[in-house]
Amino acid sequence: MKFGISTFLTDESISPAVLGPALEERGFESVFISEHTHIPVLRETPYPRGELPREYYRTLDPFVALTAIASVTERLLVATGIALVVERDPIVTAKAVASLDLVSGGRMIFGMGVGWIREEMRNHGTDPRSRGRLADERMRAMIRLWTEEKAEFHGEFVDFDPVYSWPKPVQRPHPPIYVGGGEGAFARIAEYGTSWLALGGRPDRLADQMGQLRRTARRDVPVTVSGTRPEDLQGYAEAGVERVLFRLPTLPESEALRELDKLAAGISVRP
Repeated sequence: MKFGISTFLTDESISPAVLGPALEERGFESVFISEHTHIPVLRETPYPRGELPREYYRTLDPFVALTAIASVTERLLVATGIALVVERDPIVTAKAVASLDLVSGGRMIFGMGVGWIREEMRNHGTDPRSRGRLADERMRAMIRLWTEEKAEFHGEFVDFDPVYSWPKPVQRPHPPIYVGGGEGAFARIAEYGTSWLALGGRPDRLADQMGQLRRTARRDVPVTVSGTRPEDLQGYAEAGVERVLFRLPTLPESEALRELDKLAAGISVRP
């Protein structure tokens, strides 16, 4: 089982250029960075765990942060976790993903999802009622931009005549696509996903969901679990989870490094 970190990087947190080497030095193999373009002042969509945490309001652009991390590391996989594709132009996002994959030497993972803050989506011109169809169509368009010399797409939401879009990703046919979400993500994974980016939960429940995913996708699908508790590691290993992500709180540099030391001690006694 592999071990990575998921975190919100902000203007108040440890800097990307310090975080990257610190993760490599402590034996972590990946970092997944969260995204919110903004948070509306008047928000009716409830946060499921009470008050919306401060870091949601202050996130760095994930592609800028991950490029900074990639530039000071050699082995660390750099991942969006997750990029909100319903809030992103697909042509621009396809170029950002391919560019990061190029400058990192093929270390990019594209974690994607549809998001949950309806007011945030609306500010990007997205109707929350159709966000699933929009996300799928934008992903199909991006895959064409990554894989075809003269790409074109004509759909309900995305429409462009043949275009050249470079660079192409280093990884072929494109960087792995990790689809975030619950069981509603399974159809997306079956169509175009490489892996499932699941939220932490009881290992036995996750094992049941992994079985359902295999039936839906008609293949074995690697699973990365975010929000891991140390007491669940053995259960995840037995379920066949590929990677677990420990949550690094959004902290200033000195505090973040101390927290990483604690988390690294946990992987040193991994099952």
